[in-house]
Amino acid sequence: MVALTILGGFSCMLNQEISDPFMVILFWVASCGMLIYYMLRPRRIFMVGFSCFKPSDDMKCNYELKEYIAQRGDKFNEKSLDFMRQIYLKSGVGEETYFPPFIFKDNPVETLEAAREEAEIVMFGAVDEVFETTALKVSDIDVVVVTCSMYSASPSLAALLVNRYGLKEDVKILNFAGMGCSSGVIAIQTASDLLRTSSRSGCALVVITENITLNSYYGKNRSMLVTNCIFRVGCAAVILSSRAEDRNRSKLELLQTLRTHRGADDKSYRAAFQEEDEDGLVGMSLSKDLIRVAGEGLHDHLRSLAPLVLPYSEQLKYVLSLVGIHFLRMEIKPYVPDFRRAFEHFCIHTGGKAVIKKIGESLRLGEYLLEPACMTLHRFGNTSSSMVLYELAYFEAKKRIKKGDKVWMISFGTGFKCNSIIWKALSDLAPSKAGNPWVDVEHRYPVR
Repeated sequence: MVALTILGGFSCMLNQEISDPFMVILFWVASCGMLIYYMLRPRRIFMVGFSCFKPSDDMKCNYELKEYIAQRGDKFNEKSLDFMRQIYLKSGVGEETYFPPFIFKDNPVETLEAAREEAEIVMFGAVDEVFETTALKVSDIDVVVVTCSMYSASPSLAALLVNRYGLKEDVKILNFAGMGCSSGVIAIQTASDLLRTSSRSGCALVVITENITLNSYYGKNRSMLVTNCIFRVGCAAVILSSRAEDRNRSKLELLQTLRTHRGADDKSYRAAFQEEDEDGLVGMSLSKDLIRVAGEGLHDHLRSLAPLVLPYSEQLKYVLSLVGIHFLRMEIKPYVPDFRRAFEHFCIHTGGKAVIKKIGESLRLGEYLLEPACMTLHRFGNTSSSMVLYELAYFEAKKRIKKGDKVWMISFGTGFKCNSIIWKALSDLAPSKAGNPWVDVEHRYPVR
């Protein structure tokens, strides 16, 4: 379209008697510059739609049932049970979270078949719903990115989706494992990068899940028992598009992504670490330094993100505070930028009550802004990498996001990583009945 406009303008010039060669050269230079800019500018990425899977009620597990499951089979000693009770009751996790189907069987056994069953239930459910809500066809999908940190199947989960939905032969697929709770943001960024660098516009399907069937821990190491108390079943599916014609029906536009990594620091690297305990049992160990490491990782991340998103007034206040400290020797604390000046809504990492509190204090977020994170943790538990999408669904169900609002998703992951993704609402967001797990229960939240 731009090229046609330029050529049309040039033809108009030829129809006029312009004797000044300087004007002709100037027009040619401007036209070539506009054409080069149009050809090289990055494609805009839109979120056409998303869905968050809500398991059936027969997978729901309240505290009483969780207590029964923990005591069944004498897999835990009494000290471990007492410790898990304390963690569970302090965690912020509520009474209506979900567990994998195998746990409810008479003789539950953690097998590859049971893990694949969990993956199929949540992934197929989320993908079916996102296709229903967006009205896109399977043939529209050019890229598939799947992330599941703790379960790496062969063939991959991405290949499982290709087989299930009969995706076209030239579809590009990627499958992430071991990336932790921040891998949802990484998957979205990777899919958007693939769409931007493709020779033609297209759509990407991003499926974000975790699999807990093979990752229960039955030992006595307390740092490993914590994961039994907070992680739950969940899955989100997102469809991204670089096609200009999809803009008018899309929910959000991707504005910015940022990833920071502290893996070079040993304590950060081992803050969340899968290993064997003294009895040879495998579990995910969460170190006592985790909250401190998360705080340091957040600080480094904000330092990189601030110049990209904050208004100049906030940046100036921060610079002036540093000048006062380092040059004028003033005994003051560095100014903490107010990120509420840059974003209207926050989808923050729901790793646990302590993590939410730490992020809230660092960003000076009040109870209202932390509500989606707290309620997501309460209703669905820690669903790992998909949790920021469950928060977005909460905003959507409450109809809080208006056209032009900016949404900041921030999450942490093993390694230790801190990742952000920033969206802009293209319209007022309202939930569809399919794909939003809050539509039937949003009137019950927030709980106090």
